[in-house]
Amino acid sequence: MGIEFTSTLDAPIDEVFGWFAKPGALRRLLPPWQPMRAVHEADSIADGRAVLGLPGGLRWQAQHVAADFSPPHRFVDERVVDGPRSVPAALAGPWRHEHEFRETSDGRTEVIDRVHTTVPEALLRSTFEFRHRQLADDLAAHHNARIGGLEPSVIAVSGASGLVGSALCALLSTGGHRVIRLVRRRAVGNDERSWDPGSPAANLLDGVDAVVHLAGAPIAGRFTDAHRAAIRDSRVEPTRRLAESAASTAGVHTFVSASAIGFYGYDRPGETLSESSARGGGFLAEVVDDWEQAARPPGVRTVQVRTGIVQSPLGGTLRLQRPIYTAGLGGRLGSGRQWLSWIDLDDLLDVYLRALFDGRLVGPVNAVAPEPVTAAEYAKTLGRVLHRPAVLPVPEFGPALLLGRQGARELAAADQRVACYGLDDVKHVFRRPSLEASLRHQLGR
Repeated sequence: MGIEFTSTLDAPIDEVFGWFAKPGALRRLLPPWQPMRAVHEADSIADGRAVLGLPGGLRWQAQHVAADFSPPHRFVDERVVDGPRSVPAALAGPWRHEHEFRETSDGRTEVIDRVHTTVPEALLRSTFEFRHRQLADDLAAHHNARIGGLEPSVIAVSGASGLVGSALCALLSTGGHRVIRLVRRRAVGNDERSWDPGSPAANLLDGVDAVVHLAGAPIAGRFTDAHRAAIRDSRVEPTRRLAESAASTAGVHTFVSASAIGFYGYDRPGETLSESSARGGGFLAEVVDDWEQAARPPGVRTVQVRTGIVQSPLGGTLRLQRPIYTAGLGGRLGSGRQWLSWIDLDDLLDVYLRALFDGRLVGPVNAVAPEPVTAAEYAKTLGRVLHRPAVLPVPEFGPALLLGRQGARELAAADQRVACYGLDDVKHVFRRPSLEASLRHQLGR
């Protein structure tokens, strides 16, 4: 029982071992398809304790064993029981996780995960395949950033608790950067600062090198007057004021703002849309245009990341569709001929990372995978990955019941074939350029 899983990474042993000791490492290694989240990362992999949240308020506590700590070759953690909420996890039997690192003759690093448990290997393999792939890809991303000139920096991030923000903060901190989360509540600790979107404090960005602005009300929902107002009011004016703060703060050299391919409008059949394409029609196109105009502080390099449909089971459309397809009730939306421009969550993080160091990126950048698909192709691929049929078409009035007519038209039924020419021009490499590769990684299949 248990598992031993080994891979070899193109990085020196000190760098690989040190990665595990950085804030965010645990969050980067948790498979997104599992019902588990990081409540508290260990303060030290020598003798600290990590706490993971499970459904129903239960806890998994992992204690690092000081006697087995031998940098840069080994550290060990064991599941422990501490309090009633950690008792149910112990019913699965013992759990001891040994992390081993060996330097190869050519300067690379062999990583060995050895877990002693009663859980069968077949149930653990997808988790460790994900962990090793994630580790290799993240180390490569940090290497590319260093080659590109990104030194350890202080980066302020708004919207840090969201799907993209929480993952990006973890990626940045494992890369050796100090992340300052801009929060709209009382700040806790040195890595948070209270931010009033309507009136940012004059010293909000003191000591900051770059800003990544992700905050904004969720777009999904019925397009009522109140919902449309929330979408606009949470983006345009707060972005303008934060951008003004960046422009007036010495030392801030880069301002990267979230944006959306909604800029192109919802009905662009037969077109391939690039960063130079004209704005489309509709409410979202107008909001995104105003949003981008607000994100251009003078004297600071700015990038607007026009994001496609993000693929992650932790949020967005995949989170909604996964249980439907798992139940065998999935299928194409409407005619299935409309184009869907998507991007893997980790690839989106890499785009933000590149925006921080690559001075060639200025203005709007399409953050979409190089292989868009039709709605019919998306349904077929997701069904194949989940080993479920995808033959029940969803009539167009279905999304309208949840989103209203305008929401369904501009979100669910949008026809946008968007190209990533801006990223192609700087020879950006995607981790997962194909939809099937992305879905298999994100869903553990």
